[in-house]
Amino acid sequence: MPHGKPAGVRCVQLGDQDRCLLFGQPTRPPVCASLRPHPGLCGASRAEALAHIAWMERATAPPLPPKDPA
Repeated sequence: MPHGKPAGVRCVQLGDQDRCLLFGQPTRPPVCASLRPHPGLCGASRAEALAHIAWMERATAPPLPPKDPA
């Protein structure tokens, strides 16, 4: 994703098991490489981790354009 991954868009580098195909590779984007496991991010389960990531996606998504009043 040459211009970054927009919020709400699945990363093209995720495999079928939702694992990064670039993990450990020098081509992995710096923003991804900067993420580190932390209880505040990962929670106590995979479900909690995915819920937190979904929250971050929503929190960083650009605002929706105004609706056309027509």
